[in-house]
Amino acid sequence: MGDNHTRSVTYRTARTADGTTVVTLRGELDLLAVPALSAALDALTAGAEPDLIFDLRHVSFVDCTGLGILCRARNRVRARHGRLRLVVPGGAVLRLFRQTGLAAAFEFCGPLPADSAAVSLR
Repeated sequence: MGDNHTRSVTYRTARTADGTTVVTLRGELDLLAVPALSAALDALTAGAEPDLIFDLRHVSFVDCTGLGILCRARNRVRARHGRLRLVVPGGAVLRLFRQTGLAAAFEFCGPLPADSAAVSLR
């Protein structure tokens, strides 16, 4: 697994057996996290037809810059005819997507199996 740290969020990237890249985020997705995370997400969305899952179950806080980086990733994936799914906890994070109207803009999926990360990317 590749573990990476920014000032307020930790993220891990891994590839599943079917080629989907899972990005697991922990901490706060905020103004402090976005600069470093932005470069990583741009790299992950640079190829043709990216297939990504962002696991946000361990994200405790998302501000407007955090929503912005998720929207940027979604736009980059769509422009490359790929697929982006989100795994979100109930509570504040899901409520944020609903209250901002962004729930309709993203595809959500259920929890990932424990063995979903087969090959480390970093």
